[in-house]
Amino acid sequence: MLYVVAWPLLAGTDDTALRRLRAQYHPKEAGLIGPHFTLVFGAKTDRETELRAALDGVRHRPFWLMIERIARHDLHLFAVPSDGAAELTELYEALNAAPAGEPFEPHITLGVFGRVLDAEQVARIVERQHLPIRGRIEELALLRYDGDRLETLATVALSR
Repeated sequence: MLYVVAWPLLAGTDDTALRRLRAQYHPKEAGLIGPHFTLVFGAKTDRETELRAALDGVRHRPFWLMIERIARHDLHLFAVPSDGAAELTELYEALNAAPAGEPFEPHITLGVFGRVLDAEQVARIVERQHLPIRGRIEELALLRYDGDRLETLATVALSR
């Protein structure tokens, strides 16, 4: 499967906090990939040429983001940007010719929980101790995931 992600550049303490949260509450994925915004989800590998061309065609400046809110959806916990959300959505729309049925909401997955109560409790703690988080998006990457490994196929620096 192929993915396109935006890598947030975060201050050291913010990056460390998000990595620790992911390691504790999303350990399967945290071992493969750090905090990121997924812009293309699980595309078939035969789309690699198309996605490389789409990435090469991206004309977007680097941009700032700010995460001020933690959201819960079912048993998942997400860090959701306020500043930078529109830019991430523009990138998503540029890279997905026919977006999926669900509306895109940029987010960093922080955890998957067994109980809603646990997710809500962690959300309150994160909001008190770690927000706001500020960062910058300067690079996108095309990744291939084969079930055990994640391989970077291409990276594109944002610039205009």
